Amino acid sequence: MKFITRRLALLLIATLTAPITAFNVAAHDKHHGYSHEKGWLKPAEGQKHIGQSHGEIAVSKNGDIYVSVMGKQGGIQVFSPQGKYLRNLPKAPWDIHALVIKQEGDKEFIYAPTMFSYKILKMDLQGNKVLEIDALKTIPERYHNEITVHKNWTDKRKLRLSGIAVADSGEMYIVDGYGRDFIHQFDGKGNYLTTFAGKGKPWKFSNCHKIAIDPRYTPKRLLCTDRNNDRLVHMQLDGTLIGDYATDLRKPSAVAFYKDKLAVAEIRGRVSILDINGKIVNTIGTNDNAKQIGHDRTAPKDWQDGIFTSPHGIAFDAKGNLLITEYSKWGRVLKFNVKS
Repeated sequence: MKFITRRLALLLIATLTAPITAFNVAAHDKHHGYSHEKGWLKPAEGQKHIGQSHGEIAVSKNGDIYVSVMGKQGGIQVFSPQGKYLRNLPKAPWDIHALVIKQEGDKEFIYAPTMFSYKILKMDLQGNKVLEIDALKTIPERYHNEITVHKNWTDKRKLRLSGIAVADSGEMYIVDGYGRDFIHQFDGKGNYLTTFAGKGKPWKFSNCHKIAIDPRYTPKRLLCTDRNNDRLVHMQLDGTLIGDYATDLRKPSAVAFYKDKLAVAEIRGRVSILDINGKIVNTIGTNDNAKQIGHDRTAPKDWQDGIFTSPHGIAFDAKGNLLITEYSKWGRVLKFNVKS
C-alpha cells in the first residue's frame, strides 16, 4: 500500500512539473469557446498546399475569403465560405503582404501595399486596378530606409511596407513596418498627405507590423501591432499617440474586430481574444513548442489540428468565426467556429 501511494505521489509530481508543450491539446480547453474545423480549406486542384503565405486574409460581404499568397502560386486566392478554392484574382501581384476589403457605396474594394515593388493598390473584387500609387516616388526620400544587413541576406528596399488601414473618408495609412516604422498617410485619390510615428518618441515602435481602424470608439482610432514590443498601440487618426491598448502579447502580427471583440494573431504561436479594455479573455490554438513557432519553416508533417505555428493574418466572418493565415513556406489557413 505504501508502495502504491508513493507511486501515485511521484506520478502527481511528474504531471504537475511536466513542461507545457504543443502536444498538450487538452490544456486548451477546446479553444475556449471556439472549435477548430479540421480540413476546412481545399487548395486549387493539383495543389497540396496554397503556397508560401506571408500575407493577410479578408472576408467580403458575400462571405468569400481572400488570401494573399507569395511566390510561384502568388497573388490573391479566393475561397468560398466552405473553404473551396474559387479562383486567383487576375493581375494581383505576388508580393502583397497586407490587404483590407472596404465597402464603398454598393461596391467593395481591396486595398493592398506590396513588399518589393513599392506599390499601394486599390482593386475591385475581380482584381481590376482602380488606383495605383508609386510609394517610392510619392513618399519623401527623407523617410526612406538605409540598406540593412541581416545574418543571411541584405535588405536593399528603400521602403518595406507591411500594413494598410483605410478610414471612412478614404484616407489610407501605410506602415513601413519592416523599415523605420513610419506611418504614411494618403488621401482617397492617392495624394501623399503626411508621415508620422516611427521609432522615436513618443511612439517608440519596433516593427509596427500592421495597422487597423478600430471602429469600437467614437471617434474611431488607429490600432497598431507593435510586434517586437509585444503590444498594441492606440492613436488618433491624425497620429497623436493615445497609449498602449494591450501589452505582454506574443509578438502580435495582425488584428480583427467583431462587435466589441478584438482577435490578435500572435506570431509566437497563439491567437488571443481581447475585450474592449484590452484584457485577454480567451486564447486559441496555443503552441508552446519554441521550435515550431515564430518562423515559416515548420513542415506540414509537424502541423497539429487546431494548433498554430505562426499566425500572421486574421479575420472574422459575419457569424463571428475566426480565419487565420499563417507565416509558412507551404501555406496554411485555419478556421475556428464560434460556439453558440
